[in-house]
Amino acid sequence: MDVRQHFSALADYLQAQVAGDEGFTLAYGAEQSSFIRFNQGRVRQAGQVLQVYVTLSLYQGQRHAERKLALSGGLDEDVVQLQQALQHLRALLPTLSADPYLRLNRDAWRSESVGDGALLDSAAMAQQIVAAAHGLDLVGFLAAGPQYQGFASSWGAFGWYAASSFNLDFSLFHGNGQAVKSAYAGQQWDAQVFADKLAHARQQLAFLGQPAKALQPGAYRAYLAPAALEELVSLFGWGFGAQALASGGSPLQRLFSGKAELSTQVTMDERVDGGLAAAFTAEGPRQPLRLIEQGRPAERLVSSRSAAEYGLSANGAGRGEYPLSLHMHGGDLDEREVLQRLGTGLYIGNLWYGNFSDLPAARLTGMTRFATFWVEDGQILAPVGTMRFDDSLFDFLGAQLEALTREPELLLPSGTYGARQTGSMALPGALLSRFTLTL
Repeated sequence: MDVRQHFSALADYLQAQVAGDEGFTLAYGAEQSSFIRFNQGRVRQAGQVLQVYVTLSLYQGQRHAERKLALSGGLDEDVVQLQQALQHLRALLPTLSADPYLRLNRDAWRSESVGDGALLDSAAMAQQIVAAAHGLDLVGFLAAGPQYQGFASSWGAFGWYAASSFNLDFSLFHGNGQAVKSAYAGQQWDAQVFADKLAHARQQLAFLGQPAKALQPGAYRAYLAPAALEELVSLFGWGFGAQALASGGSPLQRLFSGKAELSTQVTMDERVDGGLAAAFTAEGPRQPLRLIEQGRPAERLVSSRSAAEYGLSANGAGRGEYPLSLHMHGGDLDEREVLQRLGTGLYIGNLWYGNFSDLPAARLTGMTRFATFWVEDGQILAPVGTMRFDDSLFDFLGAQLEALTREPELLLPSGTYGARQTGSMALPGALLSRFTLTL
């Protein structure tokens, strides 16, 4: 199946169908993914998915409606579905009220981005994983293959994005039931990089057999690995949105109102190049944005709807106004020196069940998980049992932030509900002078 040709043919069909003052947009997504599940270091389940899904929106004046469809990939069948959806929307539009905040991008923009075309051999990956995990109880999930996104409008807009990626999410289990969690993701599989990640996880696994150190609630020096920082950043990312900030509901409200600052080490961008997200949304071409500049607020994500409602300029942000390719700049901490710089405190590789305990104060809570270790004099001594943390963004990325590792790590979303998620984050590790555990 030629996915781009399929998308173009659907867009051409719709262009020929609209009449009068009608207009349409067509958002297209597809994937050709391999999914492989591992247990006890062996392949337990493998399968492939080819799926196509579209959202057709019809406009007439200030009225609009949309319909989502799952398609077969066969053009003849899919045209029939589109025709039926178009007829349904035409019948629906006259019953709807005008939308006062509808501001369509009617520019005839064009954006095309296609990856380097390197094939991802999921079978070869699986063989390497099984061979490297010999003697280990490795449990994990590998998703790999190309993903596609398209957008077209009756006003001449056309966007196309195709890229292949993989995401291996895995844990090594100890005989006592505890586990070390790790992940490897990217666009090109490197056997040596995977071997290094597995070796690092294997080293940590050896400590899980030792008696756990019991900690009392309190503040401790801590190092948050990139995967742990991702859990926290993903919680407040939507706070960069113009609607959230204008309505006063953003966890970053105090930052953007000038009542709080972050450490000068903190600089964050929304990237267009270098991430794993399309260079466009249904709102138009995305723009590269500096979200935080050395601890101070910079730009916000603005959709056309927020632009109309609050008198702002749209910058291609999607309807949800959250970062798609967030990049946090690294610092001067060599990753090989993390334990030495930490000295005595907590090495936290992963967090889970994150949520807000006090949204206006940007206080985040959740649990440690997957082999949090107690470190003394730069050496791992013992695992630490699961504990709850509760700390403010303005503290752990503010005055408590001592250093960031030099090279941000590319992190891809592992969600596959409905479809493989797209987008990415690139985050460094963070060394904190204190991190608060509550129970």
